[in-house]
Amino acid sequence: MTGTTIDGAALLNEVEAFHRRFNIFPAEAAYVAVALWDAHAHLLDCFDSTPRLAFLSPEPGSGKSRALEVVETLVPQPMTAVNASAAALFRSVSNPEGRPTILFDEIDTVFGPKAGDNEELRGFLNAGHRRTGVTYRCIGDGGNQTVQAFPSYCGVAVAGLGNLPDTIMTRSIVIRMRRRARNERVEAFRARIHEAEGHKLRDRLAQWAEQARGFIMGAWPDMPDGVTDRPADVWESLLAIADVAGGDWPERARAACVNLVTASRANDKGSLGIRLLTDLRDHVMVGIDRLPTVAILDRLNALDDAPWADLHGKPLDNRRLSKMLTEYMTADNEPVTSRNIKTAGSVLKGYYALDLHDAWERYCPPPPSGAATSATSANSQVSSPEKVAATLFPSAT
Repeated sequence: MTGTTIDGAALLNEVEAFHRRFNIFPAEAAYVAVALWDAHAHLLDCFDSTPRLAFLSPEPGSGKSRALEVVETLVPQPMTAVNASAAALFRSVSNPEGRPTILFDEIDTVFGPKAGDNEELRGFLNAGHRRTGVTYRCIGDGGNQTVQAFPSYCGVAVAGLGNLPDTIMTRSIVIRMRRRARNERVEAFRARIHEAEGHKLRDRLAQWAEQARGFIMGAWPDMPDGVTDRPADVWESLLAIADVAGGDWPERARAACVNLVTASRANDKGSLGIRLLTDLRDHVMVGIDRLPTVAILDRLNALDDAPWADLHGKPLDNRRLSKMLTEYMTADNEPVTSRNIKTAGSVLKGYYALDLHDAWERYCPPPPSGAATSATSANSQVSSPEKVAATLFPSAT
C-alpha cells in the first residue's frame, strides 16, 4: 500500500463525530460501538464472527432509520433490504463482485407478532454471524437437483420496533433508541450533501482497514471482566479494532462493552422457561421450601409485568407449568416434576425448591443484590408440614 499512513484513532473520532451530527444515541457507549462497527464492516475477513447492529425502540420516530442511513454511507457495498427474502439475501452474499453489508430497516415487519416466524430468514441471519456460516439450497430442476452451499457471512445492521428473536438478539449489539427530547438537537441529514461526506469517511476507513489488516488478523483482544461466551464473540472484533486504532479507543471500547453488555443482560428476560425459573426463585418461592401447584399458579398469574396471566389469551395452568418445568433437571439428573405436599390434613401436588435449585444455578441470572431468595432456602432445613400449612393457608391453622 502506498500513500500517507492514516491515524486510526483520529479517523474513528471523525466517524463518531459524523454520527453525532445526525443521531441522538441513548448513551456515550452507543457512539463508540457504532463507530467501531462501521470500521469492522471493512475487515470481516479478519474475524471469526460479526455482530449484528440493532437499532430498536418501543415507538416510531426514535431515529432508528436515520441511524441506519448514516451507517449506510460508511460501510462497504451497502444493501438496503426492506422485506427482502432470505433467498435474495444469501444469493447477494454469494455475489462474486463482493459481499454486501445488509441494512434491514423495519425489521419488525419481518419478525413482529403479525409477521409469522420467518424461520428461513432467521436461519440466514443466525448462520451469517459466523465466518463458516452457510445456507444450503437445492439447485436445478426435477431430478437434476443438487445441493449447493451459499456463504451467509456478512455484516448486518437492522432497525425496528420492539425486539428481535432471542437467537438474533444474543448475536447483536443493541442500541435502544428513543425519541429526542425537546432540548436535543441534531443536524438535518440531506442525502445529496451528506452522503458524499460519509463516502469520503468510508473510503478512508477502507484505506485504514488495509493498513491495519496485518495487525488485526489473528488478534485476540483482552475482554473486560465478566464478558464471556456469546457477548465475547459479539465484542471481539470491535475491541480488536479499537486496540489497533490506539489513542483512547481501547479504554473507551471496553467501557462501552461493559455498559452495553450490562444493559443487554438487564433487558434480557431469556427464554420463557428461564423467565419462569427466575420468577419462581425471586417472586414466588422466596423463603419457602415447597409450594402447591395451585398456589404457584396463583402467585405467578398475579405478578405485574409478567406474561403468565396471558399466554396466547390464556393464563398459565398446571399442565403448561408441568410441561415447562420437566424440560429442566434436578441435581440428581431427574426431570423437575410435581410431588406430594402434605398440608393441613390434605395432600396436594406441588414443587420443592430443592428440585429447582440446580436449574436456578445453571440458567437464571444472579438474584437481585442482597435479596433473600428461595435458592438459599433450598439448602436450609426443610420446614415441617404444619409450618408449610401455616405459611400457605393461614386461615386453616
